[in-house]
Amino acid sequence: MGRITARRPVVKITVGGEGHRRSDTLAVEEPLEIRVGGAPLAVTMRTPGNDVELAAGFLVSEGVISRGDQFRSAIHCGGPGFGGSGASSGGSSTLGLFDSAEGNTYNVLDVTLAPGVAPPDPDLARSFYTTSSCGLCGKASIEAVETVSAYDVAGDEMTMDAGMLAGFPDVLRSHQSVFEKTGGLHAAALFDAGTGELLVTREDVGRHNAVDKVVGWAALDDRLPLRGTVLQVSGRASFELVQKAVMAGIPMLAAVSAPSSLAVELADAAGLTLVGFLRGQSMNVYSRADRLLTGAPVG
Repeated sequence: MGRITARRPVVKITVGGEGHRRSDTLAVEEPLEIRVGGAPLAVTMRTPGNDVELAAGFLVSEGVISRGDQFRSAIHCGGPGFGGSGASSGGSSTLGLFDSAEGNTYNVLDVTLAPGVAPPDPDLARSFYTTSSCGLCGKASIEAVETVSAYDVAGDEMTMDAGMLAGFPDVLRSHQSVFEKTGGLHAAALFDAGTGELLVTREDVGRHNAVDKVVGWAALDDRLPLRGTVLQVSGRASFELVQKAVMAGIPMLAAVSAPSSLAVELADAAGLTLVGFLRGQSMNVYSRADRLLTGAPVG
């Protein structure tokens, strides 16, 4: 699996027994610097792979683009290009710790936007590592998301059978090939709410990156807004994941673990259906429960 996994020696200890040396498979975590037009925008710690989707999804989440045709191309600095006529920024990685003898670790990606698309506001540029708690908080952040999103999630009239939704975590888990080897990756998947079809799944050490890769796949495939779909995630539902769903026009987000209070507030304000503790045949619906059909009245 190349740079997605790495083998490292460990000592396996069982209480009351002897320790044994063995080789363990780990999920790779490396920095990715995202540039737009040669200007640094953000650094995120991610699992290498689907980097162009990650960058495209990140730009959707931050309101820089809202359609796939606004994303012209992307290129790893010093490496092969993606999306057509992109050109390298010519610079080397600013993350010298990860430089290699070949001069390119594929940890810097430079994006070219389509002509006429405004570049990111300089205030958006981030000089810190993106984490699962990205610093977004409070009512001002909720209002900002409501204002910036190009899509009306509340107006999506999709409905689906709750029994169908209950099966999504198992489907997602069955497609987590790297998790099976490492136990160390989050996953996100996009399902069609009408048919239950799995559209795409992505894994990453960061839950926010896994979602960005899914959204980026949709953007590059000209599928935005993602009306009538469900975003299923393998962990908890944070404010940031709800934000990313709203920005992509996804009307329902389901998680196997708990949502945060701010995630619920944003989902309620945006009209997104937020489901937590989706395990087996049970689930908690924190907002817009009217989209889930149970065949029985809600008490």
